[in-house]
Amino acid sequence: QVQLVESGGGLVQAGGSLRLSCAASGSIFSRYPMGWFRQAPGKERDFVAAVSRSGGSSTYYADSVKGRFTISRDNAKNTVYLQMNSMKPEDTAVYYCAAGIIGSNLYSSSRHYPYWGQGTQVTVSS
Repeated sequence: QVQLVESGGGLVQAGGSLRLSCAASGSIFSRYPMGWFRQAPGKERDFVAAVSRSGGSSTYYADSVKGRFTISRDNAKNTVYLQMNSMKPEDTAVYYCAAGIIGSNLYSSSRHYPYWGQGTQVTVSS
């Protein structure tokens, strides 16, 4: 089982950037595909991005963030990142890191991610 802790959230102006980090412990991090999701007040939790076990070009993005956000991972540091650029007020949400099922493909549905962090708040002011 893997434990996840997000950090790096905060307040940023529209057009600005933030980098979220998610530190993993308790299991072999490199076995897990990883994802980022977000949930705005009163809305469902939405997929943001996912990265394969090896990282690199094996990534998958929601259309709403494609070209602005970049997911990456450092298996030596047991950490996955979400670099967010050109941020918009509609990016405001609680952002969650999630670990998928060992050996699985990349998915956008939260049901494929059994392990979750506690979330970090991101607020983008206009």
